[in-house]
Amino acid sequence: MTELKTLCILPKIEGLGGPASFQARLAAGLRARGVEVHHNPHRQDTDVILLIGGISRIDLLMAARRRGVRIVQRLNGMNWIHKKKRVPLPLYLKSEWNNWVLSTIRKELADRIVYQSQFARSWWQTTYGKSGKPGSVIYNGVDLQAYTPQGEHDRPQDHARILMVEGRLGGGAESGLENGVALARQLSAEWTAPVELMVVGQVPPTLRQQVERQSPDVWINWVGVSRREEVARIDRSAHVLFSADLNAACPNSVIEALACGLPVVSYATGSLPELISEDAGRVVPYGSNYWNLELPQVGPLAAEARAILSDQECFRPGARARAEHAFGVERMVEQYYRVLTE
Repeated sequence: MTELKTLCILPKIEGLGGPASFQARLAAGLRARGVEVHHNPHRQDTDVILLIGGISRIDLLMAARRRGVRIVQRLNGMNWIHKKKRVPLPLYLKSEWNNWVLSTIRKELADRIVYQSQFARSWWQTTYGKSGKPGSVIYNGVDLQAYTPQGEHDRPQDHARILMVEGRLGGGAESGLENGVALARQLSAEWTAPVELMVVGQVPPTLRQQVERQSPDVWINWVGVSRREEVARIDRSAHVLFSADLNAACPNSVIEALACGLPVVSYATGSLPELISEDAGRVVPYGSNYWNLELPQVGPLAAEARAILSDQECFRPGARARAEHAFGVERMVEQYYRVLTE
């Protein structure tokens, strides 16, 4: 192992989304180990650069390599929806550019790759070939003291609450919301009490109006963007999380929900089969070609959601146990520290 005194994390990410949450947790954990963490690629005393995906200033990475700085790249998934449905031309070009930047860094500049899941590693290798660089899989981590089943909540007793937590629903990712609405509609027809679909995240006004116009029979609670410190209370206040993102690499919304004792239901795409054990929730076959954004089979998903609603006493402890076993932030920081010092 080599000594790690100074780490540069690029790009600096702020806000409420998953990448910002990951960066804040990792930086805090490494600082607790005595590592100085900064975001200045020009500093001459940097030992390692950790890329959260990549940066377009490849010239900065080339200069760092000439100074002997090692580069570790963390990869989740890649842009793909723009190839499957019509999107504005600027969004299409931006998606293609981002994929090119990430793949170029992976093949030409990175010394080591960290994938967020086995699914993510397989996806990159299938699409762009093996990188020829050492690779590891490190799942995202969550603070098990901050995200816990104990604490304030307002989980309803008179109806079922299905939660969706997504950074942004729109820009080609509308299918996740459509699937959530379909799940709520099916459950409403089959469950013994009313069903509320609580949507947390950024939803474009035009999309919200379209959904309300097309689905007046579904009870939707539009929460909007929530502060990070509110997420644990929101998770504790629901009965089940529907993870809507197709082919997600390792969604923070899932591991945060599990830590709060909130079971998860999802289609078996992306990393979800890796993340969800049977006593922590359910994943079900999509029932059609999700890579082409075909409509899924809602019936099996609703059936598993009913099973979770019917046995909260089993699934809620199972969700927490899964998080404690695999997704503690200390475990994540330790794994990254080993990679950064190898």
